[in-house]
Amino acid sequence: MSSAPSTEQSTEQGTEHSTEQSVAAAGQGAGRRETVWALARSHRLLLGAGVLLGILGVVSTLLQPLVIGDLIEAAGLGQAIAGIIALLAALFVADAALSAGQAYLIGRAGENIVRDSRTFLTGRVLRADLARFQRERQGDVHTRLVADTSLVKIALSHSLAQLIINGLLVVGGIGLMIWIDVWLLLITVGCLGVASALSIWLARRLRVVAVEHRVDTGEFGADLQRVLGALTTVKASRAERREQHRLGELAEKARKSGIRATTYNALLSPTMNVGLQVSLAAVVGAGMARVATGSLSLADLTTFVMYLFYLVSPLVLFFLSIGQFQQGRAAIQRVDELAGLEQEEGSPSAPSAAAVTGPADAVEPAMGSAVAEVEPPAVEFRSVRFGYGERTDVKDVSFSVPARGLTALVGPSGAGKTTLFQLVERFYRPERGSVLLDGRDIAALPLDEVRGRVGYVQQDTTAMRGTVRENLVYANPDADEHEVAEAIELAGLTDVVAGLPDGLETELGDQGSGLSGGQRQRLCIARALLQKPAVLLFDEATSNLDSDAEAVFRRTLRRVSRHCAVIAIAHRISSVVDADRIVVLEDGGVRAVGRHAQLMADDELYRRLAGAQLDFRDQEEPQAREVLVG
Repeated sequence: MSSAPSTEQSTEQGTEHSTEQSVAAAGQGAGRRETVWALARSHRLLLGAGVLLGILGVVSTLLQPLVIGDLIEAAGLGQAIAGIIALLAALFVADAALSAGQAYLIGRAGENIVRDSRTFLTGRVLRADLARFQRERQGDVHTRLVADTSLVKIALSHSLAQLIINGLLVVGGIGLMIWIDVWLLLITVGCLGVASALSIWLARRLRVVAVEHRVDTGEFGADLQRVLGALTTVKASRAERREQHRLGELAEKARKSGIRATTYNALLSPTMNVGLQVSLAAVVGAGMARVATGSLSLADLTTFVMYLFYLVSPLVLFFLSIGQFQQGRAAIQRVDELAGLEQEEGSPSAPSAAAVTGPADAVEPAMGSAVAEVEPPAVEFRSVRFGYGERTDVKDVSFSVPARGLTALVGPSGAGKTTLFQLVERFYRPERGSVLLDGRDIAALPLDEVRGRVGYVQQDTTAMRGTVRENLVYANPDADEHEVAEAIELAGLTDVVAGLPDGLETELGDQGSGLSGGQRQRLCIARALLQKPAVLLFDEATSNLDSDAEAVFRRTLRRVSRHCAVIAIAHRISSVVDADRIVVLEDGGVRAVGRHAQLMADDELYRRLAGAQLDFRDQEEPQAREVLVG
């Protein structure tokens, strides 16, 4: 027992390295079925130590009936029994201590396996190819990460150890029963054989049903997350009853498969118990008859019966462990499927703070330096074509964005504006053509560099649970107070932060609840500015801002665009009317490129969009421009 901590410590110290090797093996095509097992093998020393203590406990247990037989024989002959009783007590204590040590080490190894599995799978999910990941149901992914990994622990630690230890106990007990009396053993095996065969069949059926139950549970979790993610829409649509009914049906489906799994699992123990009880009755009857004839001593019969009693628990646990292991294998199968998610090309194996702040540091000198005489475009599309499935959303798009200034993308819904942003961020790969960042094809650049140089403010203003500060520095965790204050001021958040109860340390709820829609949007803008990127992408970044906040933000755009490229998608023409370049998109292609006055004169679609959206007349444009220029 004294060696257990050192064994664990050495195992813990090697966990990180072993896990990285397992991840690398998986990435090199080791196969889905090997992923979880590779993670478990990294804890083989701790598991082995636990199994070793279990084996020693088996030896202690198997010696007990022999010593009790000697005690009966010695008492019958009137010999001293104090030494035998002391030995028996020592065996009892050793058995208890070894059992406790084995349970601790195996349990600790199981928790380590769960941690490594969840850490590894989280990395696979976070770095998954976006198009592939979006085909998964998020609730089912959550179930696999949380519930299935817990069952993996049971399969790879507790059940596996119990199979080994109880299997050895059964084998050792049968061997000693052969040594005592082979005929009584044949009676025992004959009675237990039928029960064992039936138990094995039940265990196999249990695994099939367990897979069905895990799938049904995953479907319920996925649909529940769908509803919770749109709870306000559900309430506004008065769909509570319908959704409750739908979720109830999925819960009922999971209940039925769970009951089937419970039924097979519940039959395992009684099946073995009946076999053991019949065996015990037959052995006692045949044994007492032989004792009466003098062919078997009472001490030997007592020892044999004790071994039979000692086999009851190990046999039951052995077959129960088979059932648990089969359920765990079902979970392992689902976990390995998740581990097989396709990964983004060029995705880093382990992100670091340097990976986040490195690109920003590289851009920082350019923020205050003069523009070089010859500077490649910040972003360039060259004959880009892309579509989701069979639908083509971007058709032969070609245009460039200068390294400084504001470029606006306008067009009707479905024109492909957001898709172009997602191609710049390399969430997706073009089917044809190329996207260049600073004159280099982003397909050949590391993802860290691409996303470190490109800031993205999404239309849905994603904020997370946590403090305002944690949300602000999410893309640049090492930002200092001066940088944070500057980003807050540029985004127009100064008064908002000052009015919060705990300032930057104010806790926000899920999806940034605690701030209004416009405040969350400005928070996301500040987060992107704090990243100090070379290119800033704004996808409808002013959609939740009132007119005053929009005017402030337009001035912010102009200031920021003097130092880097700003690309803005806007349905409000008023927010981009003063852009240096406006790209008009229609049906996934570029229709026209120019400035506001030029497009108003030459492009009918732009005139129609402007006429429908501008909230001021031509004679008011000089004053509007004065506000924009600041």
